[in-house]
Amino acid sequence: LGWLGLLLPEEYGGIGWGLLDLAVMAEEMGRACLPGPFLSTTLGAQAVLAGGNDDLKAKLLPQVAGGGLIMALALQEAGAAQYDPLCVETSAAAEGEGWRLSGGKLFVSDAAAADYFIVSARSGGDVYDPEGVSLFAVPADSPGISLTRLKTIAGDKQFQVDLDAVPVEGEGLLGEIGQGWALLQRLLQIGAMAKSAEMVGNSAAVLKMTVEYAKERAQFGSLIGQFQAVQHHCANMLMDLVGSRFITYKAAWMLDEGLPCDLIVAAAKAWCSDACHRVAGLGHQIGAATAYIVEHDMTLYSRRAKAAELAFGDASYHRELAAQALGL
Repeated sequence: LGWLGLLLPEEYGGIGWGLLDLAVMAEEMGRACLPGPFLSTTLGAQAVLAGGNDDLKAKLLPQVAGGGLIMALALQEAGAAQYDPLCVETSAAAEGEGWRLSGGKLFVSDAAAADYFIVSARSGGDVYDPEGVSLFAVPADSPGISLTRLKTIAGDKQFQVDLDAVPVEGEGLLGEIGQGWALLQRLLQIGAMAKSAEMVGNSAAVLKMTVEYAKERAQFGSLIGQFQAVQHHCANMLMDLVGSRFITYKAAWMLDEGLPCDLIVAAAKAWCSDACHRVAGLGHQIGAATAYIVEHDMTLYSRRAKAAELAFGDASYHRELAAQALGL
């Protein structure tokens, strides 16, 4: 359908739209509870577009735009006690005109379906040092790559990816060696915004099914939607939804315009993570036993809400980023 080419220029077969359009797409995907490697591939393509050489872009991006190539982000590592993309222990050792990557990555979404991995690795500096971090586009069929399926609360397909002296050709380097942190930060901000938009759609779907249930379920001789306590819950869900949508689209607009937006993106992800969690919880409370059976859609959305809350950093992580942006 051309969705994967949403942000890619027309010269590579894409549509050439912006991040506000991505927010709309992500919101509808969250509303539909859609599975699939859309976001990981979109972010991987943005990494290649921003940091790849002309040959690599001509090789990969038209395939992405045409829906024939899937990418996965291999960024997070076990060395961090919590989400921290700056914790990079995977090593990048120079070898001839290329490199050898060794290390392990956790929570890599859709790794089994990926044709390419975007891997963060360290060519110098300490574990938490921005200097020395590099990004590489690595073919998924490269020798030395092994996958281990992880159990997840949302049923999404996440993997541990181990790299044992994986060879990477020179064209696989994205940007300058040791200078990949700025590019990685940009990708993570787009990812956090898109995941926030997904949570907006999730919350909208939960609110809709909850209100419909409250209009149909009778208890104590009345529809439960006539009880003031239930009405208050629905009103609180709506306020969380409206607030989430406003701040998410503001973040998308600022990212699109190239404005300084560290604070707004962090605030959006922090707020949406908490808000989507609250909306799902109230949906279960109003739906009661019905909303907890696995045959009901509510369980799909509440599990997705938890997974989205943790993706690209939870609320605590982004509140820390917001505090840093405020100089606190």
